[in-house]
Amino acid sequence: MTADNTRDTVRHTAPTARPADITLVVLDMAGTTVADGGLVELAFDAAARALGVEPGTRRHAEMLDHVRATMGESKISVFRHLFGDEERARRANTAFEKAYGELVDGGRIAPVPGAREAIEELRADGRTVVLTTGFARVTQDAVLDALGWRDLADLTLCPADAGGRGRPYPDMVLAAFLRTGAADDVRRIAVAGDTSYDVLSGVRAGAGLVAGVRTGAHGDAQFHASGATHVLDSVAQLPALLRGAR
Repeated sequence: MTADNTRDTVRHTAPTARPADITLVVLDMAGTTVADGGLVELAFDAAARALGVEPGTRRHAEMLDHVRATMGESKISVFRHLFGDEERARRANTAFEKAYGELVDGGRIAPVPGAREAIEELRADGRTVVLTTGFARVTQDAVLDALGWRDLADLTLCPADAGGRGRPYPDMVLAAFLRTGAADDVRRIAVAGDTSYDVLSGVRAGAGLVAGVRTGAHGDAQFHASGATHVLDSVAQLPALLRGAR
């Protein structure tokens, strides 16, 4: 190990729960367990055009920068920020969800390598697994159907299932805690995701282990700034981590 270990396979920065104590695992979908190859940006283009913002313009570039910076946040919240009023935000969100769903139906997504197996391992180890997303339920269901993942996890949640605020609020993590009854203490929850918003939601929920994963939108600096206890190269490493392996 070198003095600069920012690219170690697993790095922790704060005291965490004992891995053996984790009974509930809350995982993000796009970028964490699902590889979508930049479909968010493609679908955003469709949403922007629907509101009269054309690619190549300064306004489009500024909006795309915001979309990239807020990966993991509830998409309707992103559009509320970008377009200012509820009616325009909802029009943009509808166009986004339609475009993303069409890309999913066109076979443009796949599991992150080892993700399905990781979820199966976590459940085989006796842990409850919940999949969460910043997308609307219709889009989440389209992704689950395309991958054949309907029965893979114990529960799936979108922002509307937890009050509508989405990440970086802790609501979906806490909804998983309450609805599954799989943990008797929030410190027995592990949260993993590819964005700083995933990390923030876990930290704010009081989860005992919060991991950023390097397969998606954000990297080590954002994860640690948001309070991650661990950084993993992939969600595929999570079962071994929770068994106490390095």
